[in-house]
Amino acid sequence: MLEAGIKAPEFILNDKDGNEIKRSDYMGKKIVLYFYPKDDTPGCTKQACAFASSFEEFKKKDIVVIGVSKDSIKSHQKFADKYNLPFILASDPELVAIKAYDVWQEKKLYGKAYMGVARATYIIDENGVIEKVFPKAKPDTNVAEILEYLG
Repeated sequence: MLEAGIKAPEFILNDKDGNEIKRSDYMGKKIVLYFYPKDDTPGCTKQACAFASSFEEFKKKDIVVIGVSKDSIKSHQKFADKYNLPFILASDPELVAIKAYDVWQEKKLYGKAYMGVARATYIIDENGVIEKVFPKAKPDTNVAEILEYLG
């Protein structure tokens, strides 16, 4: 996991509409960059819907919310449409940002080890520096913790 105080890695990904987005596009704005394992699964849906229901609060603070998973653009479109998600969903099938932000990690399920995306959230400041890390973000509480941190 990357630590607070270091420059956030640049990334170039496509959003759910196929538009190219870069971290550097948002210089001068704070970014909540959250990584999640898979579209339309129970935990990921709960977390995404929490971001959606708090989206106006992020907007008022001029904060950009970007969710990243290795799902396809088409999967992101369906996920966003199904749950009316108003924030950016970025597709990272090549694991570019996922590996750069050190969230491609070994996980275990039923005693078997496999590689997958660890649920984690980074707050990146206006200068592109990681300000805060939530390394084991919980779908139920992550958004509330972020908003509490942001004040």
